[in-house]
Amino acid sequence: MAEEKSYYMTEEGKQKLEDELEELKTVRRPEVVERIKVARSFGDLSENSEYDAAKDEQAFVESRISQLENMIRYAVIIENDEDNNEVVQLGKTVVFEELPDGDEEEYQIVGSAEADPFEGRISNDSPMAQSLLGKRVGDQAMVQTPGGEFEVKIKEVK
Repeated sequence: MAEEKSYYMTEEGKQKLEDELEELKTVRRPEVVERIKVARSFGDLSENSEYDAAKDEQAFVESRISQLENMIRYAVIIENDEDNNEVVQLGKTVVFEELPDGDEEEYQIVGSAEADPFEGRISNDSPMAQSLLGKRVGDQAMVQTPGGEFEVKIKEVK
């Protein structure tokens, strides 16, 4: 049997997944079932675009439910060591300066289930996080990205 993947996340991230799962099961799933019933009443299913669209949506909803259940089942909650603000770890927010131009950026390092770079949360699997994890305030790190490499200096961990 294949080993299941662990999904690292904060308690808040797990709660968001549980809320989405509840919404899919109690609201979206019944809505889709009703749309299928209505579409069936239109007659010939072979040329019924409403029926096809409803079945496609049902497949999406069921797939997402399965995915969320799996992520929640194998969730590993990130324990945030609030006393240690010197070392970059999973769950911590890191402030760094790009060298040599000095642009400052801030990201929280989270599991892939919660990653959203536009919200300032990057996956622990990302090249950026991989380069920063384990480093200390004041350390420099070389970050390898698909767009090239650059160096950063860690200013703060919180």
